[in-house]
Amino acid sequence: MVLRLHRVWQAVSPAVVILASLLVASGCARKEEKEAEPIVPVQAAEVRAGSIRRIVSADGVLYPHNQAGVTPKISAPVRSFLVNRGDRVRKGQLLAVLENSDLAAAAVEGKAQYDQARAAYHSTTAASMPEEMAKSELEVQSAKQALDAADKLYKSRQQLFAEGALARRLVDEAHVAYIQAHTQHENARKHLSALQHVSKDAQLRLAAAQVEAAKGHSDSTAAQLSYSEIRSPLDGVVTDRPLYPGETASAGVPLLTVMDVSQVVARANIPVREAAWLKVGDSATLALDSAAGEVEGKVIVVSPAVDPNSTTVQVWVQAANPAGRLKPGVTVHLAIVAETLPDAIVIPPSALLPSSGGASSVLVVGNDSAAHARKVEIGVREPDKVQVVKGLAPGERVVTVGGLGVQDGTKVRVEAPKNE
Repeated sequence: MVLRLHRVWQAVSPAVVILASLLVASGCARKEEKEAEPIVPVQAAEVRAGSIRRIVSADGVLYPHNQAGVTPKISAPVRSFLVNRGDRVRKGQLLAVLENSDLAAAAVEGKAQYDQARAAYHSTTAASMPEEMAKSELEVQSAKQALDAADKLYKSRQQLFAEGALARRLVDEAHVAYIQAHTQHENARKHLSALQHVSKDAQLRLAAAQVEAAKGHSDSTAAQLSYSEIRSPLDGVVTDRPLYPGETASAGVPLLTVMDVSQVVARANIPVREAAWLKVGDSATLALDSAAGEVEGKVIVVSPAVDPNSTTVQVWVQAANPAGRLKPGVTVHLAIVAETLPDAIVIPPSALLPSSGGASSVLVVGNDSAAHARKVEIGVREPDKVQVVKGLAPGERVVTVGGLGVQDGTKVRVEAPKNE
């Protein structure tokens, strides 16, 4: 029996050895294959909760805060200019003078006529009563005296008649005389009253009307003379002066242009959807180029109407310009802060993977040291951070550098940025 087993073993042992060798070789190959699996070096950032701003960007054109085309009200040759282009001027400052010799003479004449009318008015009000009025007053006084005498006579004869010492006829005569004296007194008084209230008032009204007419003429000629002096309506800088001394300035045509550039206003046309976030008072920045830097500003106008041609809303941003480096007419880039979200989930923009379908995705570094693709929903963007509305939680890590082309589940090794 033992001999038989020995012979079987001798026959089978070569096959067993070969099989064992194959199993060992297969295990070694698998081990080598596992050790050769690639580990991709990447950089990662932690998903965190923080504030992020909703920024509306647009290009706008600069305008002065205020400007005026100074136009003369009369047509006349320019006698002299007192300012040049680029000069700073103050409100009310004399800028130019037009030929005004005829206007000056008319103003002198108007002033003299006004003074003459005023003198006549004072003479009328301060003069003594006319002779007719004085005569009427004397007639009233005389009639009053005659009335008093007739009254006394009538009363005296009535008393004597009552005592039987006087005839009735004499009493009647005294009564008739009293009535006549009373009538004469009333007539004299009414005549004096008419002279006082009609004639005197008419004379005063006439004199006052002459004063008013002379004053109106004087003011008119003085105004015409003032129109020959061209003054600045605001503080600013003279930006245009198309004429030269001796040339004729035409009424209604700008003689000079004055701009107030201490403040500038950037006007931008913004799509309706983005403009809906904006309101007056929002902070903003204006940027010319990288060399000029940024200037802080505020939204002062959000148009309530939509431009039917461009279907945009015009928004004005005002900014201080003390150094005058912002020039009207220049195009600037606006960044308007519409709102600030205080507790948003944010990641660096570099964590977003390119996508042609419109959906956004990132690579999340798991606890297994592998990169896992995950779709996310993006909200507000800033240059250095992006809001994730859905798909990530604070504390997770997303690949920011080296994730391009990495497959889902690939082992990664997180490295520190080279500049650290």
